[in-house]
Amino acid sequence: MLLLMRLAGLEYTQKSPQETSHFGVKVEALKCLCNLVFNSEAAQQLSVDFKIVIGVCERLKMHRDKNLSHEIKFFDLRLLFLLSALRIDIRTQLKKELQGLLLLTDVLENTLDIKWTDKYVVATNHRNTSLSEEQVDFAIESLKVLFNVTYDCSQQQTDEDHAHQYRYLTALLCHCLLINVQNDEKTEEFHSHTINLLNNIPVSSLDLLFSPDIECRAIDYNGKKMDAVEVLLAFMEKRIDRVLPPLKDVTNRPEVGNTLRNKLVRLMTHIDTGVKHTAAEFLFVLCKESVDCLLKYTGYGNAAGLLAAHGLLAGGRGSGVYSDDEDTDTEEYKSVKSYINPITGHVEEPVPNPMAGMTEEQKEYEAMKLVNMFDKLSREEIIKPMRVRPDGTMGPLEEAANEFTSDRDSTSDSDQDE
Repeated sequence: MLLLMRLAGLEYTQKSPQETSHFGVKVEALKCLCNLVFNSEAAQQLSVDFKIVIGVCERLKMHRDKNLSHEIKFFDLRLLFLLSALRIDIRTQLKKELQGLLLLTDVLENTLDIKWTDKYVVATNHRNTSLSEEQVDFAIESLKVLFNVTYDCSQQQTDEDHAHQYRYLTALLCHCLLINVQNDEKTEEFHSHTINLLNNIPVSSLDLLFSPDIECRAIDYNGKKMDAVEVLLAFMEKRIDRVLPPLKDVTNRPEVGNTLRNKLVRLMTHIDTGVKHTAAEFLFVLCKESVDCLLKYTGYGNAAGLLAAHGLLAGGRGSGVYSDDEDTDTEEYKSVKSYINPITGHVEEPVPNPMAGMTEEQKEYEAMKLVNMFDKLSREEIIKPMRVRPDGTMGPLEEAANEFTSDRDSTSDSDQDE
């Protein structure tokens, strides 16, 4: 590691990184360092011990030097991305000690060749903006490192200096959204990393996305320029397009298959609570918070957790305001609707009645056996019988028994008074 750092010109000294190797050697040494850091925890720890991040940041301060090779700058950023992604302590050091937000924002600004007309306004005609392939790749690496540096910033209080930096960065990201690069695929990749980073920006800075001073195609709404917002919506539309297409085939469970809907339904029962809730809420919103619509696409079994959290186990709608529902049921769906198992959300093969051929005494015996099993599980607190309250929330079953007893006592008292 020390040898590679020395050859890459990143060996830490009290003055600056050492620039002694030939250009080609530096690039190959940086590639080796990236591979080592990515694959080895020991290499990651040595990177901390040898203060490699300081050497990288010192050289990034020279990014405006035209004599410094693009490849060296690119792999400096790639190495910094890996280190900040894999080591929380390096991410913290980069953020707090090394002024990573300020440094990387400056790198991104220089890469995009930004000029300003006002404090947070980029002086560029986006329709004529043209970035080279090198600029785009370098900008993407910058965005990736900035994502790591700002990962939890939206959840923290910011002082005046940091608020200025976030607004400054938001103005750059707004500029990135309005740029189309070499081809649609590269543009989507560029916008994807831009939007990922926007998710980390404190909400107080996001008003710059529709600043009235942005020079662009000027889609106007109540005096606000909506061009950047239009790009955001178009990007998200590509991601959610056909998430919930009109149902035709309901022979398989909603969670079985390779469509986006199938994948999201599978996530509704994910072990990670955050993933589970996010997937469920996303589908619920796409269903306009209609319980019937959600059950149609997911089945009751997958949706039960979300419905319980919203107090909608008895049916109904959420509190959101949406356009009127449209009848999107296909003829294929309508023809089998009555045969769909509401729990699993698909048409099941008919199964024989297990009580067929039993006498009434046998049926009663099996029923009592089942009751005794549930009673035992309940008394031993292995399960807790629950019921759906009138308001759609869950409650202990004994509440119903208490309510029944109270009602009966009240009725008896009334009869006695008469």
